[in-house]
Amino acid sequence: MTIGQERLARRMARGVDFLGSEVAVMCGAMSWVSERNLVAAMSNAGGFGLIACGAMNPALLDAEIAGTKALTDKPFGVNLITMHPQLFELIEVCARHHVTHVVLAGGLPPKGSLETIKATGAKVICFAPALSLAKKLVRSGVDALVIEGMEAGGHIGPVSTSVLAQEMLPQLAEQLPVFVAGGIGRGEAIAGYLDMGAAGVQLGTRFVCASESIAHANFKKAFIRASARDAVASVQIDPRLPVIPVRALKNAGGEAFTAKQREVAQALDDGKVAMAEAQLQIEHYWAGALRRAVIDGDVENGSLMAGQSVGMVTKEEPLADILGALMSEAAQALEARAA
Repeated sequence: MTIGQERLARRMARGVDFLGSEVAVMCGAMSWVSERNLVAAMSNAGGFGLIACGAMNPALLDAEIAGTKALTDKPFGVNLITMHPQLFELIEVCARHHVTHVVLAGGLPPKGSLETIKATGAKVICFAPALSLAKKLVRSGVDALVIEGMEAGGHIGPVSTSVLAQEMLPQLAEQLPVFVAGGIGRGEAIAGYLDMGAAGVQLGTRFVCASESIAHANFKKAFIRASARDAVASVQIDPRLPVIPVRALKNAGGEAFTAKQREVAQALDDGKVAMAEAQLQIEHYWAGALRRAVIDGDVENGSLMAGQSVGMVTKEEPLADILGALMSEAAQALEARAA
């Protein structure tokens, strides 16, 4: 083992211990992309795969977990959306399968959800886009946090990863494992965040073009062709409709989302829908648009959710090779700093 590899292993030890994986790298839960094949490939390669439950109902999640278990005997987790109307039934599905880690995404966990998950013996990981929210989550008993910056793909907050890491790691890293996400595309960045106190990292965009990813060839080609500046955030058109911005590659689908927001805002105006229903309509729109691109290959009208690290995705290759290159770059960076 080189000095760099030894230093990397030491810095990742806490994250590795928490996840039960060989390296403290989680694969972000990307709807339609993070299904059994990518999740199993990630875990088999030594990382930590996460099933993106998204809009799945309990029966679909049950089948997805079982399908993943058939492909890997390594640890993996499940990402659940807090606003899902069947959240507690989905938690029960995870419990039946003895899922070891549950990630709650999309806002503050509903009352009782943390306790219900922890009662099953699983560890709970939550997203914290601000220090105040992070402290609240720590007090409520979460086991680990993901701090994700606005460079990420999919739903994003307003602050960059580098700023969040500087603000939050010194305050939180001693209390519990913190994983950094958003815009990470190379191992040097991973080494930097580990040096700052992170227990590990989460990457999504970088793994979309893995050979094992079921994403349509058109979807992968769009990623390989894109540069960082092509991954843009959606615009909120109505302040009463608090739509979390989504980062995706520019296309006609993004313009269609603006029109969808106008339509839902009008329905709110006319009293045809309540706020909760309006927000669910927006979520379902994204799920459908993403499926059109990822599964059907409609890269013009579907949603091409991608982080700004998309410019570092240059070819399709086995997931183990991508993860291996990231770890090699991180070890080399740490070795250079030791010189």
